[in-house]
Amino acid sequence: MSFVDTLRQWDEAVTCANRQEWSEALRIFLSIQEPISKICFNIGCLQLLDQDLDAAEKAFDCSIRKDEHLAVAFFQRGITFYKKKRYEESSADFQRAFKALRGNQLIDYKALGLRYILYACEVLHNVALAEAQQGNWEKAQENLVKALDYKTETKLGIIDRALQSTLKQKLFKLVEFPSKMMFKPNKHYVAELEKKDYLGKAKVVASVVPQDEFSGFAPLQPQVEGGPATPKEPEVLRALKGEPHTVLFEFDPETNDELAVVPGNIVFVLQKGADNWAYVVFNERRGLVPYNYLERLEISVASKQNKSLARPLSREPPTRPERIQGLTPGERNGRTQQKMEQPKDNSCHIKIHFTFNFIVSVPSGSPHVILMGKISKKLNLPPATICLSLDSSGKQLIDANTDLWSQAAGGRITLWCNTKEPQKEIRFMALHSYKSSNPEDLNFQQGDTIKLLSRVNQDWLEGQCNGNTGIFPAAFVEELPVNGQ
Repeated sequence: MSFVDTLRQWDEAVTCANRQEWSEALRIFLSIQEPISKICFNIGCLQLLDQDLDAAEKAFDCSIRKDEHLAVAFFQRGITFYKKKRYEESSADFQRAFKALRGNQLIDYKALGLRYILYACEVLHNVALAEAQQGNWEKAQENLVKALDYKTETKLGIIDRALQSTLKQKLFKLVEFPSKMMFKPNKHYVAELEKKDYLGKAKVVASVVPQDEFSGFAPLQPQVEGGPATPKEPEVLRALKGEPHTVLFEFDPETNDELAVVPGNIVFVLQKGADNWAYVVFNERRGLVPYNYLERLEISVASKQNKSLARPLSREPPTRPERIQGLTPGERNGRTQQKMEQPKDNSCHIKIHFTFNFIVSVPSGSPHVILMGKISKKLNLPPATICLSLDSSGKQLIDANTDLWSQAAGGRITLWCNTKEPQKEIRFMALHSYKSSNPEDLNFQQGDTIKLLSRVNQDWLEGQCNGNTGIFPAAFVEELPVNGQ
């Protein structure tokens, strides 16, 4: 079967599904001789909708076999296993889905033709539920605590409610994929399926000159005298539709629907979606580009166009952290975190005094092991090496028997942290040279070694290099392994 035939049947099946003609849609999908991974996924969704769990499992097997990086297929097969009460296999598939997310908070499949966002916190939520079904309540709690690091504001409630349920050893609701959603074929490919008559039909045009009986070729007409002295706006610019924009950052596409661009390119935005993706045209090619990679450009006058094209290009660091005069970067980090909103959904914010200050959030009343797990992950140290206390002297030590939550005031607790062994020194190697005129920044050259002092936020670090101390962009460096220090 040719790609055109597959595309036509795919589009026909999706159209039937949109009309909720599930049986007909499934029949058309199953008639495709060599289905791709997305079509196999659609087949599995329809069979799952029909409660045919065995057939759905085989369809998702096929989808994963054809594309082992399709996280949503692992997620759906995990749901299938869960409904078949095969909880161990369900947990394993949810963990594979989380691994396929590659550390990202979410994957938006819109660019691939599926209007669905797979959230890492919801995947971990289902891992926890599968572990709870097996009686592994501690593992369930660990996965939900991990999910808190990947949650978004809209998903905060579901994770906190699940965590509260595990504390009482009660099951909670499974997060399911809406099986009525399906991968749709590329709309531009579908549009090409229609036959087009590029020549059109012949037309007879009557002469406007009475008694004109001339037939044949007209002689070459003389050029009009007194034409415009200066050229008009370039025809190529007037012919293009959309708003002109300059590309600020290089973008490498990951799908066929996306468009590769580099800084300095002039693209025309045809459509801008609410999800921060823009549909653009560049050099007669069309595709998707992140809108925050673009800057609007006025090119109605040629001089403006030339001026924009001549703008120097440079590698810009990420957005700078907020400056607070008179404070060190580590103190600014603590001050910024103190501005957080009051805890919601029974969460408690715990401020930790260490070599640098940081805050962790856990549900009020959580076991000691959950709090230690959060702090352990933040410091990248084993829980056994961490000592917590209620005072700076370290005399009021905290253990599993301490009634910590009675110390909370307004949903907040302040603790002090020490280690039982010397903290490992973290060093970075500079991937790019960084030079800034700001006195609080740390300048260095490519290849320099930098000692980490504190983490200001996810984009900026504080370090020491060549006897100087300051902050620098995290994207400019790479952490060195312990044996390479």
